[in-house]
Amino acid sequence: EVVRLSLPEDQRVTVTTITVGLSAVLTCSIRGALRPPIVWKRNGVVLNFLDLEDINDFGEDDSLYITKVTTIHMGNYTCHAYGYEELYQTHILQVNVPPVIRVYPETQAQEPGVSASLKCHAEGIPNPRITWLKNGIDIMPKLSKQLSLLANGSELHISSVRYEDTGAYTCIAKNEVGVDEDISSLFIEDSARKTLANILWREEGLSVGNMFYVFSDDGITVLQPNECEIRRHIRPEERIFTSYEEICPRVEGEDTQSCLWASAVNVRDKYIYVTQPKQNRVMIIDIQTQKAIQSLDVDSLPTKLHYDKSHDQVWVLSWGDMRQSSPTLQVIPEASTGEDPRVIRTPFEGVDDFFIPPTNLIINHVRFGFIFNQSKHAVHKIDLETVTHVKTINLKARGCVPQAMAYTHVGGYYLVQCRRKRSGAAPLQLIIDSVTDAIIGPNGAVSGTPHVSPDGRYLVSADTDSGTITVQALTVQGEIKLIYDLKTNIRVSDLTFQPSFTEGNQYYIYATSHLQTDVLFVELSTGRMNVLKNLKNPMTSKDWPWSRYNRIVKDSGLFGQYLITPAKDSLFVINGRQNTLRCEVSGIRRGNTVVWVGEV
Repeated sequence: EVVRLSLPEDQRVTVTTITVGLSAVLTCSIRGALRPPIVWKRNGVVLNFLDLEDINDFGEDDSLYITKVTTIHMGNYTCHAYGYEELYQTHILQVNVPPVIRVYPETQAQEPGVSASLKCHAEGIPNPRITWLKNGIDIMPKLSKQLSLLANGSELHISSVRYEDTGAYTCIAKNEVGVDEDISSLFIEDSARKTLANILWREEGLSVGNMFYVFSDDGITVLQPNECEIRRHIRPEERIFTSYEEICPRVEGEDTQSCLWASAVNVRDKYIYVTQPKQNRVMIIDIQTQKAIQSLDVDSLPTKLHYDKSHDQVWVLSWGDMRQSSPTLQVIPEASTGEDPRVIRTPFEGVDDFFIPPTNLIINHVRFGFIFNQSKHAVHKIDLETVTHVKTINLKARGCVPQAMAYTHVGGYYLVQCRRKRSGAAPLQLIIDSVTDAIIGPNGAVSGTPHVSPDGRYLVSADTDSGTITVQALTVQGEIKLIYDLKTNIRVSDLTFQPSFTEGNQYYIYATSHLQTDVLFVELSTGRMNVLKNLKNPMTSKDWPWSRYNRIVKDSGLFGQYLITPAKDSLFVINGRQNTLRCEVSGIRRGNTVVWVGEV
């Protein structure tokens, strides 16, 4: 008997849109007598249902079931009858996400006549529309000269405040699948009426938050970027609260007492954990009191930290020695409690580097990370909660030794930068599908280090050797699309995203150079480039052996407008709103470890 299969013409490609958290059913429309079993693929890779937690094909009709849809499930699913691959049906799964918002500030007091800004950051798929109410009544910017809405409503600006502007301002973000709202309060009061309690509360509250903490040879500098003011300087000879040891102990034979830092992380705006590679320890700074409260002994030469917010733990990579011959990975659990911290050594061996995806407004739980070795063609997936090895993804067939990774939850892709061989062009990035852990293939013709925007929608790759910066976007169908290539002569050291002040759901990028004094600015939506010139020489790679990022650039979070980048002997503060240099703070040597602390 002959197998006769058919697929109606209008069902060759179907688009299914589903809201996050619901279950999805994709039905295969291939029919026919003696039809062999149906085979499903995601992003071109055959699905092996035994390996998958949230996708299965139970049922008589060979449908595909996704039990709880998240943004990682977006993308292309195809079905065909076994042995008859030429006849296939494509299902495009789009995933909608209800809005999630943050407002800033929650409350503020201003004097009459000054300007005030209330900001509202909203994420969701499709992009939410933002509206504002004042004391429950719609705001009409058209009727007022003082009021303006910027960046699609993300910012409400009042040019000259009056007493009657006091009120509760509600930001409402709405899309097809949901709504979210939050209140930002504004009080207008003249300086004579400011109560003592108010002044004290405000001084206290503001004196530790919204600052850059810069770790340099001369200790720790707390910098308020708005005024370019050093608010506190913790010197090397200051003492650790619990042990009474010096913060940076004097080294025999050296004239000056100086500090050596490698990596620091902000733990919920309560503590900063920072590594001191020469002392083989991690120091904990209490943000409220701006004091070093204790130190923790770890394995030799701790060089990299990562705060895993989902599990409230700090990961510590120690090299063992400068040749990285015996690296170890350790974990400090319950990092935000600050109560007698302890260090747990993980069972993993030969870990040269690790990658843990960041959280954002939409993704607040991250379950897996990756560890890799500088000479092996593989990445190893680990469970962050149980600190155990889950599986090894072999990259040998692709000739790839991993150097860096990035992740976007939109479509659920990991991007892997492969290490360059001595000769030849930079190898192409690989894409790994986080749903199946399969290698989908190279990321088009893109090479270099991948950087993903905080909302997961942009992928910016910087190839140091060619100077090319490639900008790609992730569509609502989970597709990676090339927007443009930029040719630059900047050999990028570090790159960060600054939310746009003129368009909602858009970014600028700032990139520093390994060798040059220039900082590059790019408006992502247009590709318009600009260069901030003469920001002095970066420190040499010899002076910064801990990472490839010998000149970092740090942004100030979701609502901040300042960025900071160190030169060899000073710091530069950039005003990201005006795309100009704000100031230079001199006399800070090797300040290449920086943490931003937001509202405390």
